[in-house]
Amino acid sequence: MVIGMVLAVTGGMLVCVQNTFNANVKKRVGAWATTTLVLGLGFLASLLLGLFSEGMNLFRVDEMEAWYWFSGILGIGVVMSVTQGVERLGPSYAISIVMVSQILFALLWDTLGWFGLEAVPFTGKTVLGIVLIVGGVLVFQLSGNGQNVRTPAERAS
Repeated sequence: MVIGMVLAVTGGMLVCVQNTFNANVKKRVGAWATTTLVLGLGFLASLLLGLFSEGMNLFRVDEMEAWYWFSGILGIGVVMSVTQGVERLGPSYAISIVMVSQILFALLWDTLGWFGLEAVPFTGKTVLGIVLIVGGVLVFQLSGNGQNVRTPAERAS
């Protein structure tokens, strides 16, 4: 469990750093070029590291559901949406919204057992946890009196 928690924290940190970098790249080359660069370099790195660590077993996809292939296409939406959100709102505000959105949709999918997940019961503890998380994000964001949201003039500079 500890390793899973460390990996999740590392993933969260990497998402924030990546999206901050992506927003800076987008300022120079545009949204589609940024998305192409991010996903293209990610593909190349994944391919090379996968071949190095797994060899030809990397291509064993015969038991995979066909609709799982759309995951890579969803990456386009992830990069485009979050990169532009970070650019317009700043990393703290945008990632806070992304985090709350992820939690709420994960809860929905867990509760309903969608996408091959085992259904998890929706309990009072779940509601309390969501209220605390959303409340914490709101307190964090609202404590700056809107200072985290950048104006068009600030975004242009």
